[in-house]
Amino acid sequence: MDMTRRLAAEFVGTFWLVFAGCGAALLAAAFPSVGIGFLGVSFAFGLAVLTMAYAVGHISGGHFNSAVTVGLCAGGRFKAADVLPYIITQVVGSIAASAVLYAIVSGKAGWVLGNFAANGYGDLSPGKYGLAACFIGEAVTTGFFIFVIIGSTSKGAAVGFAGIPIGLCLMLTNLVMIPVTNASINPARSTGPALFAGGAYLGQLWLFWVAPILGAAVAGFFTRWLYRGEIVTVDTIVVEEQRVA
Repeated sequence: MDMTRRLAAEFVGTFWLVFAGCGAALLAAAFPSVGIGFLGVSFAFGLAVLTMAYAVGHISGGHFNSAVTVGLCAGGRFKAADVLPYIITQVVGSIAASAVLYAIVSGKAGWVLGNFAANGYGDLSPGKYGLAACFIGEAVTTGFFIFVIIGSTSKGAAVGFAGIPIGLCLMLTNLVMIPVTNASINPARSTGPALFAGGAYLGQLWLFWVAPILGAAVAGFFTRWLYRGEIVTVDTIVVEEQRVA
């Protein structure tokens, strides 16, 4: 698959993830007569990944998340040379989705920017959780997300159903982390809203890059050992291509 098509798929998938997930938080969760709450927003993020996994996952691998890209690379599932183009595209998709959301939500009379679905710790945490708690939570939940992604797409897993556990896992991570950090689990997802929320949210953005990527890398290396022989690695793909040639 050529890189242009793969990056286009990553852009669309990341755009939809941020637009649907953060849009649910900014619009449906905030609307008095709807009030979908944490559960509804968590479903929105999970469904966004689930739908895009089936729509474009076969083109790009369906990362839509910079931590996923790093984790898959650490797990031997993704070429290191392709990591940076994927991450840049995911960030651009997040910023584009945030810009569209801004255009929509700012169209309401009396609208106040607030946190714009951005992530934070300390005073910016929904539950006022401290730095250490937020860092640990983001690293652990992202690590388990990578674990589920790699496990459900390994040779021993049921074929054609990976999008379901992946979407459900993202929903679970959001249920746990929305009260703590407003749930990042994804550096790209965090970047777009933080740019619009500005100020302290931008100052705290580093955590939502470092913690998820750290957790993803650890999980990637662990799964490379745990699923040894069951995972189709980059090296395996190269060997198979050479045999066909």
